[in-house]
Amino acid sequence: MAARAYWKGQIRLALVSIPVEIYSAAKSGASISFRQIHEPSGKPINYEKVVQGIGPVDRDDIVKGYEISRGNYVLLDEDEIEAVKIESKKTLELVQFVGSDEIDPLYFEKPYYVAPADDLAEEAFVVLREALRSAKKVALGQLSLRGREQLVALKPCGKGILLETLRYADEVRQGQAFFKEIGDAKPDKALLELATTLIDQKTAPFDAGEFHDRYIDALRKLVEKKAKAKGKKVLEDVEEPETQSGGNVIDLMAALKKSVGNEKKSSSSSSKKKASSGSSRAKKRA
Repeated sequence: MAARAYWKGQIRLALVSIPVEIYSAAKSGASISFRQIHEPSGKPINYEKVVQGIGPVDRDDIVKGYEISRGNYVLLDEDEIEAVKIESKKTLELVQFVGSDEIDPLYFEKPYYVAPADDLAEEAFVVLREALRSAKKVALGQLSLRGREQLVALKPCGKGILLETLRYADEVRQGQAFFKEIGDAKPDKALLELATTLIDQKTAPFDAGEFHDRYIDALRKLVEKKAKAKGKKVLEDVEEPETQSGGNVIDLMAALKKSVGNEKKSSSSSSKKKASSGSSRAKKRA
């Protein structure tokens, strides 16, 4: 099944308009969904739309309301909301360009893929993509998505363009308020060298496929065990990681040295396994 465009419209740069389609770059991962159950009967709990003093109401009788004063609402139906005209509902105008490393990662929210809407739009699309790549710039504009106008950033992504929605300034908390109690003391040089060594040992190219949601796996196993236990409680003791209290430098030094040593053993063991499996494959081929 072909992916469905999340938004269709045009990117506008001065007098140039490029028809495009935008697709979500993210998808829902594995998850476990629970229903609320009435334990005595074992039946699922349903929720009804009710009005105080009236009771359950029909879904067709529900409209959206904005409270202008306590108990007083302005009522709006979907047609009135949809009729609100704003240019960014169909046009993404590029109003500013910034260096690709100028935007703090705190502002980035969700990624989307941008592709030309048809063959006629492809030439202008490619020109914009390559101009951004050559200038090492990110384009900024505003786009109406799902009932709100969002700030967005566009940058080259292979043969296409990646669009990322950005948070507005008033949606980001400034971190200094949380860091003000941290002192200005410099770390001990020996400790810093050990920590750097440990980082170097654990450095590898990023591969998202190496990671998965272990909590979901554990929940699935619990559900399977519970089903086999036929209603009996299933509680397992889980070993919690050891926590060290206090800020003793000697303890930290010992912990870092031990970590570096363990990492060396781990990488050595991994190398031996790879070499062993390689020689086994060579023997099989011979």
